[in-house]
Amino acid sequence: MPGMLLPPTFVDTELVEVVHITDLRSAATHYPSRGLIGDTVAIWAGEEAAEALSLITGLAGGDAYRCFVPRWGIRAHGATSPLFEIAFCFRCQATRGRRIDSGRGQFGEHFDAASPAAVELLRRFDACLPD
Repeated sequence: MPGMLLPPTFVDTELVEVVHITDLRSAATHYPSRGLIGDTVAIWAGEEAAEALSLITGLAGGDAYRCFVPRWGIRAHGATSPLFEIAFCFRCQATRGRRIDSGRGQFGEHFDAASPAAVELLRRFDACLPD
């Protein structure tokens, strides 16, 4: 089964900003129109960014649920500007994303939150929070 599709500009990603979404109600209601709202808890660059994107493109398809209350998101940056962002809800196994570089283009998919790629991605997200 193919993995998650990212905008073509994902190959230009130089760093990934990890966003811990703190306003869950706003995220559930207003994402992607207002973008990711939360605290930047990590910056992944180089190999770390490439590994994160590999995990995301490796997310296996899953069943659709309906809650979409994301706790985590990423914002991918190119050399001079943000490219795209994605919010992740590991409860309903859904992503919603938007292209920033072109100012348009929303995307989203469902994934299997129990898949090895999803488990590892969530582990990395959770590791960004202070103990």
